[in-house]
Formats: sequence, C-alpha cells, structure tokens
Amino acid sequence: MRVLVTGGAGFIGSHFARRLVAGGDEVVVLDKLTYSGNRANLEGVDAEFVEGDICDPDAVAEAGAGVDAVVNFAAETHVDRSILDAADFIETDVHGTYVLLRWAREAGVRMVQVSTDEVYGDVPEGVLSREDDPLRPSSPYSASKAGGDLQVLAAVRTFGVDACITRGGNTYGPNQYPEKLIPLFVTNALDGEPLPLYGDGRQRRIWVHVEDHCAAVELVLRKGAAGEIYNIGGEDRDNLEITRRILELTGAGEELVRHVADRPGHDRRYALDDTKLRTLGWSPARSIADSGLAETVEWYRDNRAWWEPIKSGAYREFYERQYAARLNG
Repeated sequence: MRVLVTGGAGFIGSHFARRLVAGGDEVVVLDKLTYSGNRANLEGVDAEFVEGDICDPDAVAEAGAGVDAVVNFAAETHVDRSILDAADFIETDVHGTYVLLRWAREAGVRMVQVSTDEVYGDVPEGVLSREDDPLRPSSPYSASKAGGDLQVLAAVRTFGVDACITRGGNTYGPNQYPEKLIPLFVTNALDGEPLPLYGDGRQRRIWVHVEDHCAAVELVLRKGAAGEIYNIGGEDRDNLEITRRILELTGAGEELVRHVADRPGHDRRYALDDTKLRTLGWSPARSIADSGLAETVEWYRDNRAWWEPIKSGAYREFYERQYAARLNG
C-alpha cells in the first residue's frame, strides 16, 4: 500500500511513518514543519518527504499523487497554545481536514482522521466515553478537533468518502515535543528545573504509548469501516501519579514539583471505552507503570542532542510566558 501520512514529521505521525515503512508499505510524508515538526524524527525512514500545508490543495494533490490512502496526523494540538490564540487550530484542524476530505473524494482514496478523546470533554467518575457519545469539547483545541471530526462524518454521509476516525488518549514516548506533560517534566527533571503541575494534579487521563497508538491506527486503516469511530484506550492515571513516577525514574527531588494555577477550563477526567477497537484485534503492548514510561525517560536521558536545541528560542519564550508568572507567584 502507498500511504500519505500528513503531519508525518511530528510526534505520532513520524512513528506511524516508520512503522509502515518497516512493514513494507510505501510512505509519502506531507508536513508543514511548524514548530513541532522535525525532520530529525524521520531519520532512517525510507519515505518520500514533501514540505507543505494540508490547507493547500496543490500541496495535498502533489504529495497524494498515486497513493491508496491518507492518514491525517497534521494538527495543532497543544491546549495551552490554543487558549492563547486559536486561529491556527481552527485553520489546520477544521479547514485542513476539509481540504483533505475534498481531495480524498476526488482521488477516490481511503482516509483515516486521527483525533483525540478530548472532544468528549469532562467525563464523570464511573463513566466511559463511547464513540457515539455527544461531543462536548472544553478548549479551543478540542473544539477544533471536534469540528474536523464532524467534517469527516459529513463527507462520509453526503459524498460517500471512505473515511473513519480514531480518538486516542494521552500519547507518550520518544520524540514528543517537550511542551506536553511527560516530555516537559522529564526534561525539566533531568535539568533540575521546576515541574509546573496544574492545580492539585489529580486530573485523570488515559495514557497510551505511541507504538500502541500507531498499531491501533494501522489496524483501523486496514480494517476500519467507513463512517466509524474507534476509541484508542490505555491506562487510567492522574497527573500527580505520573509526576511522582518521573521523579523516581530521573532521581529528582519532590521539591521540583510546583503546583501552579490551573489551566482555564481544564477537564478533570477523560476515560475511554475501546471495546470496538479491541474487537478488531487490538490491545496495548506497553504499560506506563512498567516499561513504557521507564523506556521513555531513558530515551530523553540518552538523546539530549534532540531536545536541548528545542528548549531554547521560541520554545523558551512560550514557556516563560506560560509558566514563569505562575511559578514565581
């Protein structure tokens, strides 16, 4: 199969591209190379690379020539950045998805939209989000992803596009841009810097290793039904548990943890029912409590040359803007 992987220089997309190539598929990567896109993530991956924006129909047509399917990882994803300015999120996550769907319809190719459990919003204790639940996004980011998902379902219903959606939990692993909780806290702990934990740290999330996430997306690509949504589950842990485990694995002290003012509109809990995906034959192979997080910490410990240049310049400006006042106040 020849597959177009959009956002393939990003965190999950690059792991997915690597996985497909290792399995014998041909891969074309289309990536705009925004701040979180990194060609170094594709080192050693025998894939064709096209620099371009999914919002650009010409770039999509060029990259997609001759492919059998497209898997859309391209997205603006960081909630904190969406709160500061949502324009890029709406453009990429909604309009970009529309452009891909229009091209997929014209080209007659299959499409998988990679989405997030955040579109379901806050989930009460004892409740699991199912694929047919109402969407109640809380942040500009999750609202933009919900908008893209709805474009997919409309394209299937109205135009007969062969498309489906995955919605995954919090994903972690090597090569993750260090603005998300695990890579931020791991790299800060390794450098003896504060770990800015929102509120009481008891926000609960579903955690899934990037390799398990990619295995799920590949399964949906090959076996998923048009118009269907598939939740990608994992392990239920709160942010404070993850933080304490990172301290253990890095040898850092508890004094580095700084409870800072909570994020506006912060969802308390996500939880997924992934029964539908498991009936296709998927189950996670890595546990965050065992090897998953430990191996991730070791990767960041051994790959300073990858993340140290990132945590400077524009990244440092954003970090200071987001956390400095809270850490100092």
